[in-house]
Amino acid sequence: MIAAATGALIKKLNGLMPRVALVLGSGLGSLVDAVEDAIRIPYADLPGFPHSGVSGHAGEVVAGYLSGKPVLMLAGRAHYYEKGDATVMRPVIAALADLGIEMLILTNAAGSVRHDLAPGSVMLIDDHINYSGLNPLIGEPSDQRFVGMTAAYDKKLKDALVIAAGEAGEKLASGVYMWFSGPSFETPAEIRMARTLGADAVGMSTVPEVILARFFGLRVAACSVITNYGAGMTGAELSHEETKDIAPKGGARLQKIIRVLVREIG
Repeated sequence: MIAAATGALIKKLNGLMPRVALVLGSGLGSLVDAVEDAIRIPYADLPGFPHSGVSGHAGEVVAGYLSGKPVLMLAGRAHYYEKGDATVMRPVIAALADLGIEMLILTNAAGSVRHDLAPGSVMLIDDHINYSGLNPLIGEPSDQRFVGMTAAYDKKLKDALVIAAGEAGEKLASGVYMWFSGPSFETPAEIRMARTLGADAVGMSTVPEVILARFFGLRVAACSVITNYGAGMTGAELSHEETKDIAPKGGARLQKIIRVLVREIG
Protein backbone atom coordinates (compact mmCIF):
# COMPACT_ATOMS: atom_id res chain seq x y z
CA MET A 1 0.00 0.00 0.00
CA ILE A 2 2.84 2.39 0.85
CA ALA A 3 4.64 1.54 -2.37
CA ALA A 4 1.42 2.12 -4.29
CA ALA A 5 0.89 5.51 -2.63
CA THR A 6 4.50 6.52 -3.29
CA GLY A 7 4.23 5.42 -6.89
CA ALA A 8 1.05 7.43 -7.36
CA LEU A 9 2.70 10.50 -5.84
CA ILE A 10 5.81 10.19 -8.02
CA LYS A 11 3.67 9.88 -11.13
CA LYS A 12 1.49 12.88 -10.30
CA LEU A 13 4.39 15.06 -9.09
CA ASN A 14 5.93 14.77 -12.56
CA GLY A 15 9.55 15.19 -11.49
CA LEU A 16 9.00 17.57 -8.56
CA MET A 17 11.20 16.39 -5.67
CA PRO A 18 10.44 18.35 -2.48
CA ARG A 19 12.49 17.75 0.67
CA VAL A 20 10.04 19.59 2.93
CA ALA A 21 6.47 18.59 3.75
CA LEU A 22 3.91 20.39 5.88
CA VAL A 23 0.77 19.15 7.60
CA LEU A 24 -1.74 22.01 7.65
CA GLY A 25 -3.99 22.06 10.67
CA SER A 26 -7.06 24.20 11.34
CA GLY A 27 -6.56 27.75 10.10
CA LEU A 28 -3.64 26.94 7.78
CA GLY A 29 -5.56 25.45 4.86
CA SER A 30 -5.41 28.67 2.87
CA LEU A 31 -1.62 28.38 2.65
CA VAL A 32 -2.13 26.05 -0.31
CA ASP A 33 -3.37 29.05 -2.28
CA ALA A 34 0.16 30.50 -2.12
CA VAL A 35 1.67 27.44 -3.82
CA GLU A 36 2.79 28.18 -7.37
CA ASP A 37 2.42 25.63 -10.16
CA ALA A 38 0.27 23.68 -7.74
CA ILE A 39 -0.42 19.99 -8.24
CA ARG A 40 -3.49 18.88 -6.29
CA ILE A 41 -3.99 15.23 -5.42
CA PRO A 42 -7.06 14.15 -3.38
CA TYR A 43 -6.28 11.70 -0.58
CA ALA A 44 -8.87 9.42 -2.20
CA ASP A 45 -6.45 8.94 -5.13
CA LEU A 46 -3.63 7.74 -2.86
CA PRO A 47 -3.83 4.18 -1.46
CA GLY A 48 -3.93 4.12 2.34
CA PHE A 49 -4.39 7.87 2.77
CA PRO A 50 -7.20 8.56 5.27
CA HIS A 51 -10.35 10.54 4.60
CA SER A 52 -10.69 13.18 7.31
CA GLY A 53 -14.20 13.70 8.65
CA VAL A 54 -13.39 16.99 10.38
CA SER A 55 -14.71 20.25 8.94
CA GLY A 56 -11.88 22.55 7.93
CA HIS A 57 -9.62 19.69 6.80
CA ALA A 58 -9.68 19.45 3.00
CA GLY A 59 -8.03 16.06 2.52
CA GLU A 60 -5.64 16.61 -0.37
CA VAL A 61 -1.95 16.79 -1.19
CA VAL A 62 -0.87 20.08 -2.72
CA ALA A 63 2.65 20.22 -4.17
CA GLY A 64 4.50 22.96 -5.99
CA TYR A 65 6.65 25.96 -5.10
CA LEU A 66 6.44 28.16 -2.01
CA SER A 67 8.90 31.04 -1.67
CA GLY A 68 10.60 29.63 -4.75
CA LYS A 69 11.29 26.22 -3.17
CA PRO A 70 9.64 22.86 -3.86
CA VAL A 71 7.27 21.84 -1.12
CA LEU A 72 4.56 19.29 -0.44
CA MET A 73 1.58 20.15 1.74
CA LEU A 74 -0.95 17.88 3.38
CA ALA A 75 -4.13 19.94 3.51
CA GLY A 76 -5.86 18.24 6.42
CA ARG A 77 -5.18 15.29 8.66
CA ALA A 78 -7.09 12.40 10.17
CA HIS A 79 -7.34 12.33 13.98
CA TYR A 80 -7.32 9.50 16.50
CA TYR A 81 -10.74 10.52 17.79
CA GLU A 82 -12.44 9.97 14.42
CA LYS A 83 -12.22 6.17 14.52
CA GLY A 84 -10.11 5.39 17.58
CA ASP A 85 -7.02 4.56 15.52
CA ALA A 86 -3.70 6.07 16.65
CA THR A 87 -2.01 4.69 13.50
CA VAL A 88 -4.33 6.49 11.08
CA MET A 89 -1.56 8.76 9.73
CA ARG A 90 1.05 6.02 9.42
CA PRO A 91 0.49 5.33 5.69
CA VAL A 92 0.85 9.06 5.02
CA ILE A 93 4.08 9.54 6.97
CA ALA A 94 5.50 6.31 5.55
CA ALA A 95 4.78 7.44 1.99
CA LEU A 96 6.43 10.83 2.64
CA ALA A 97 9.57 9.12 3.89
CA ASP A 98 9.52 6.74 0.93
CA LEU A 99 9.14 9.70 -1.41
CA GLY A 100 12.34 11.27 -0.09
CA ILE A 101 10.91 13.90 2.24
CA GLU A 102 13.52 14.79 4.87
CA MET A 103 11.80 17.47 6.98
CA LEU A 104 8.22 17.50 8.26
CA ILE A 105 6.64 20.68 9.62
CA LEU A 106 3.45 20.02 11.59
CA THR A 107 0.82 22.61 12.49
CA ASN A 108 -2.28 22.46 14.64
CA ALA A 109 -4.87 24.47 16.52
CA ALA A 110 -4.51 24.32 20.29
CA GLY A 111 -5.89 25.71 23.52
CA SER A 112 -3.72 27.78 25.84
CA VAL A 113 -3.29 26.94 29.52
CA ARG A 114 -1.29 30.14 30.11
CA HIS A 115 -2.91 33.54 30.60
CA ASP A 116 0.01 35.19 28.76
CA LEU A 117 -0.49 32.98 25.69
CA ALA A 118 -3.59 34.53 24.18
CA PRO A 119 -5.82 33.35 21.32
CA GLY A 120 -4.28 34.35 18.01
CA SER A 121 -0.76 33.60 19.25
CA VAL A 122 1.62 31.14 17.60
CA MET A 123 3.58 28.67 19.74
CA LEU A 124 6.62 26.70 18.66
CA ILE A 125 6.32 23.23 20.18
CA ASP A 126 9.49 22.62 22.14
CA ASP A 127 8.38 19.25 23.53
CA HIS A 128 5.21 17.30 24.17
CA ILE A 129 3.39 15.24 26.80
CA ASN A 130 1.52 12.21 25.48
CA TYR A 131 -1.22 12.33 28.10
CA SER A 132 -3.52 10.06 26.09
CA GLY A 133 -1.18 7.11 26.65
CA LEU A 134 -1.81 6.01 23.06
CA ASN A 135 1.01 5.30 20.65
CA PRO A 136 0.96 4.68 16.88
CA LEU A 137 3.82 2.16 17.20
CA ILE A 138 1.89 -0.27 19.39
CA GLY A 139 1.88 -3.54 17.46
CA GLU A 140 5.00 -2.72 15.43
CA PRO A 141 6.95 -6.04 15.50
CA SER A 142 10.48 -4.74 14.93
CA ASP A 143 12.89 -3.26 17.47
CA GLN A 144 12.55 0.00 15.55
CA ARG A 145 9.46 0.59 17.71
CA PHE A 146 11.74 1.73 20.55
CA VAL A 147 12.09 5.25 19.16
CA GLY A 148 14.09 7.75 21.17
CA MET A 149 12.14 10.94 21.87
CA THR A 150 14.72 12.99 23.77
CA ALA A 151 15.18 15.23 20.73
CA ALA A 152 11.90 14.52 18.95
CA TYR A 153 11.70 18.13 17.77
CA ASP A 154 14.77 18.92 15.68
CA LYS A 155 16.86 21.70 17.24
CA LYS A 156 18.07 23.12 13.93
CA LEU A 157 14.51 23.30 12.61
CA LYS A 158 13.33 24.96 15.82
CA ASP A 159 16.13 27.49 15.57
CA ALA A 160 15.23 28.08 11.91
CA LEU A 161 11.61 28.77 12.90
CA VAL A 162 12.70 31.30 15.51
CA ILE A 163 14.87 33.07 12.93
CA ALA A 164 12.07 32.95 10.37
CA ALA A 165 9.64 34.50 12.85
CA GLY A 166 12.10 37.34 13.46
CA GLU A 167 12.51 37.96 9.73
CA ALA A 168 8.74 37.88 9.26
CA GLY A 169 8.25 40.34 12.12
CA GLU A 170 6.04 37.91 14.04
CA LYS A 171 6.20 36.93 17.70
CA LEU A 172 6.75 33.22 18.26
CA ALA A 173 6.20 31.81 21.73
CA SER A 174 7.49 28.37 22.70
CA GLY A 175 6.17 25.72 25.01
CA VAL A 176 5.07 22.18 25.71
CA TYR A 177 2.07 20.66 23.93
CA MET A 178 -0.07 18.06 25.73
CA TRP A 179 -2.02 15.60 23.64
CA PHE A 180 -5.53 14.68 24.76
CA SER A 181 -7.40 12.12 22.68
CA GLY A 182 -10.55 14.23 22.15
CA PRO A 183 -13.05 14.73 20.67
CA SER A 184 -14.59 16.29 23.79
CA PHE A 185 -12.76 19.32 25.10
CA GLU A 186 -10.84 19.17 28.37
CA THR A 187 -12.44 19.93 31.74
CA PRO A 188 -11.28 22.82 33.94
CA ALA A 189 -9.67 20.26 36.27
CA GLU A 190 -7.75 18.73 33.36
CA ILE A 191 -6.53 22.17 32.30
CA ARG A 192 -5.28 22.85 35.84
CA MET A 193 -3.57 19.45 35.79
CA ALA A 194 -1.98 20.17 32.41
CA ARG A 195 -0.56 23.43 33.75
CA THR A 196 0.76 21.69 36.87
CA LEU A 197 2.45 19.00 34.75
CA GLY A 198 4.25 21.60 32.65
CA ALA A 199 2.06 21.97 29.57
CA ASP A 200 1.57 25.32 27.86
CA ALA A 201 -1.05 24.25 25.32
CA VAL A 202 -3.41 21.32 24.79
CA GLY A 203 -4.73 19.71 21.63
CA MET A 204 -6.02 16.61 19.90
CA SER A 205 -3.42 15.85 17.20
CA THR A 206 0.24 16.04 16.14
CA VAL A 207 1.87 13.80 18.75
CA PRO A 208 1.18 10.52 16.87
CA GLU A 209 2.57 12.14 13.72
CA VAL A 210 5.74 13.20 15.53
CA ILE A 211 6.27 9.67 16.81
CA LEU A 212 5.70 8.20 13.35
CA ALA A 213 7.95 10.76 11.69
CA ARG A 214 10.79 9.94 14.05
CA PHE A 215 10.16 6.22 13.47
CA PHE A 216 10.63 6.79 9.73
CA GLY A 217 13.70 8.96 10.24
CA LEU A 218 12.26 12.38 9.39
CA ARG A 219 13.36 15.61 11.06
CA VAL A 220 10.39 17.26 12.76
CA ALA A 221 9.25 20.68 13.90
CA ALA A 222 5.76 21.77 14.93
CA CYS A 223 3.80 24.91 15.74
CA SER A 224 0.41 25.52 17.34
CA VAL A 225 -2.01 28.29 16.50
CA ILE A 226 -3.66 29.21 19.79
CA THR A 227 -7.42 29.47 19.26
CA ASN A 228 -8.76 29.70 22.80
CA TYR A 229 -8.01 29.62 26.50
CA GLY A 230 -8.47 26.24 28.18
CA ALA A 231 -11.67 25.26 29.95
CA GLY A 232 -12.31 27.17 33.16
CA MET A 233 -9.89 29.99 32.36
CA THR A 234 -12.56 32.42 31.14
CA GLY A 235 -15.82 30.80 32.24
CA ALA A 236 -16.97 30.43 28.62
CA GLU A 237 -17.78 27.08 27.03
CA LEU A 238 -15.50 25.83 24.26
CA SER A 239 -16.61 24.88 20.76
CA HIS A 240 -15.19 23.72 17.44
CA GLU A 241 -16.79 26.76 15.81
CA GLU A 242 -14.61 28.99 17.98
CA THR A 243 -11.57 27.03 16.83
CA LYS A 244 -12.50 27.51 13.17
CA ASP A 245 -13.24 31.22 13.68
CA ILE A 246 -10.04 32.13 15.53
CA ALA A 247 -7.58 29.77 13.81
CA PRO A 248 -7.24 31.83 10.60
CA LYS A 249 -6.08 34.88 12.61
CA GLY A 250 -3.13 33.07 14.16
CA GLY A 251 -2.84 31.05 10.98
CA ALA A 252 -2.05 34.20 9.00
CA ARG A 253 0.87 34.88 11.35
CA LEU A 254 2.14 31.33 11.06
CA GLN A 255 1.83 31.44 7.28
CA LYS A 256 4.22 34.40 7.16
CA ILE A 257 6.72 32.48 9.29
CA ILE A 258 6.41 29.34 7.17
CA ARG A 259 7.00 31.24 3.94
CA VAL A 260 10.32 32.49 5.30
CA LEU A 261 11.20 29.08 6.76
CA VAL A 262 10.66 27.24 3.48
CA ARG A 263 12.70 29.81 1.62
CA GLU A 264 15.64 29.16 3.98
CA ILE A 265 15.48 25.36 4.39
CA GLY A 266 13.77 24.22 1.18
